[in-house]
Amino acid sequence: MDVLSELLDGVRARGALFRRTVMDQPWSMGFASGSPLTLATMLRGRAWIVPADDEPVSVGAGDIAVIRGRAPYTVADDPATPPQVVIDSTEYCLRGPAGGEPDSSDLGPDGSALLLSGAYTGRREISERLLHALPEVLVVRSAHVRLPLLDLMVEEMIGDSPGRQVMRDRLLDLMLLSTLRTWFDQSEAHAHAWYRAMDDPAVSHALRLLHADPAHPWTVANLAAGTGLSRAALARRFTAQVGEPPMTYLTSWRIDLAADLLRETDATVGSIARKVGYANTFGLSVAFKRLRGITPTEHRAAAHPLSGPGRDGRARRPGHSPAR
Repeated sequence: MDVLSELLDGVRARGALFRRTVMDQPWSMGFASGSPLTLATMLRGRAWIVPADDEPVSVGAGDIAVIRGRAPYTVADDPATPPQVVIDSTEYCLRGPAGGEPDSSDLGPDGSALLLSGAYTGRREISERLLHALPEVLVVRSAHVRLPLLDLMVEEMIGDSPGRQVMRDRLLDLMLLSTLRTWFDQSEAHAHAWYRAMDDPAVSHALRLLHADPAHPWTVANLAAGTGLSRAALARRFTAQVGEPPMTYLTSWRIDLAADLLRETDATVGSIARKVGYANTFGLSVAFKRLRGITPTEHRAAAHPLSGPGRDGRARRPGHSPAR
């Protein structure tokens, strides 16, 4: 499996939230849903996405935008237009009188702008490894968007067929995967160094070896043997292409894997340590604290608070996902 496939593998929406909104100028909506990842497209008109701590990004009709992170952001006709409404997770999916489709009639069905967005609801749907590889906002322009997918999403948004939530979830996944693959292909100047390194056959092969078996007791010498290069040649080319030495990259990758396993499973810290290449809990804890500033146990506790309601209003235990 190549490195990009490794990042994209496991993306799976579960009960994603969707919103279709018609607007007349001037308009501006603040989003505070706390979603780890949101896709948005203007089906009609133009918009600006204004992140909390970054420059506004223009989005034209048919463009697909991906917004990363839980920080609030604004979508507006102009960056200077103040938010007229703030949307959180409870208001994201507006319901019509029958409890079915989003009701936008009060906003004017013939408005100058039509926004369609879909938001993932939890970190378990998207790995931290993928989130760390993305900017706060990225845009794929309409000329490169897979129109059949977008057309299917629009059709599902206005339909009322059985199984529509599952269809919407899977279509959101496909749109995200297609959009990200296109963006990585077009954005080598902005993509992570490991992606640009895929053009170097030896370094790309070394990356695949590390990703395929992170728990292996790798050294630069045995990694070099697998690529057909000398130890010094691999170390030099890997560092030049990826931006850090092979063993430093491996440590970061192991900690990223451990962070996802701590969040996504109930496995013990010791078993996770062995799974990602550490002999015991102590070894993982030292490396985790050095890179993340907290211990594995603290990371798991932050991801799964012992108290506090989930989306269904019930208290959630660590590692517990409410039944759907």
